[in-house]
Amino acid sequence: MGSKKKNENQMRIVASLAVVVLMWAVGCSPSAGSRPPESVESSPAVATPADPWSALLQQMPHSYLLPLPEPRRTSLDGTYAKVELKENPSVHCLRCPDYAPEGGIWKLNLDKGTFRIIHAMTGWKSIGSFVVTRDRWTSGAPDQLLLFNDPTCPDAIGLYTWRLEAGNLILEAIDDTCAIHLRAMNLTGLPWLSCRPPNMEAGITDHWPKPPGCD
Repeated sequence: MGSKKKNENQMRIVASLAVVVLMWAVGCSPSAGSRPPESVESSPAVATPADPWSALLQQMPHSYLLPLPEPRRTSLDGTYAKVELKENPSVHCLRCPDYAPEGGIWKLNLDKGTFRIIHAMTGWKSIGSFVVTRDRWTSGAPDQLLLFNDPTCPDAIGLYTWRLEAGNLILEAIDDTCAIHLRAMNLTGLPWLSCRPPNMEAGITDHWPKPPGCD
């Protein structure tokens, strides 16, 4: 039974991936005459901010597995945060496991096909590509999120379902082996609280109950 479910998940990933590749092939990638955006690290004219999060927001992913998707806005775009609570303090390690859901504030940014994630306490971070696509196997199924081009696991593709509740992002993993499944554990353990103001007035005055990490 488990083998059958695994095969179905793999078929879904392949099908979703085929859609992504087809979209890119017919023109959803940058035009031939345009250049893809360069990372901050490769552009000496741009100063890198001292704040790790601000610096990460200026960086662009690398096309490890697939071409970078065209930078188009999606329904998921925005910054989200969560606070992992742990009863015991984290153990100091020189090389902690990637995506391990350590205690403290985590921030996630989804922006026009690029995802960025950081753990505020340790400064651990990663960046990659994402696309939103539909499950073509099941009628009425929720939209899906594909993650790829992550340097932590450059050959892996993560497949998730997602939904927004009051602006907060809730992810459920279908299949993701990145970092011995720790990426899936991290992304789905808690809802990601939206850092977007609830209304225009709150956005103008900046007076609203911001989730921790959204300051």
